[in-house]
Amino acid sequence: MQAGRFISGALLAAGLVMVGCGGPVEEGLEGQELTSQEEALPNCNGLNYEYTYYSDATYTTVVGVRGCDCSYWAAWGKITSFREYVSGTCW
Repeated sequence: MQAGRFISGALLAAGLVMVGCGGPVEEGLEGQELTSQEEALPNCNGLNYEYTYYSDATYTTVVGVRGCDCSYWAAWGKITSFREYVSGTCW
């Protein structure tokens, strides 16, 4: 049983060494800025919801918000495990 695990591990290691532990380097990425990327948010027409995030279990200090107000995205602050969810209807 242990010999089988050892052989399996050795074969896996040998396979990774032969493959090179990675793929080929893609050409053309040298000039691109990859530290940040900005993309348009998907449309949220017809949705009305909001997550409000609080600093602790007392739910007194708001530290962040995420949601959509019928067509406008809202996102600021930080996300915590202490949150409230509110939803409604768009008119």
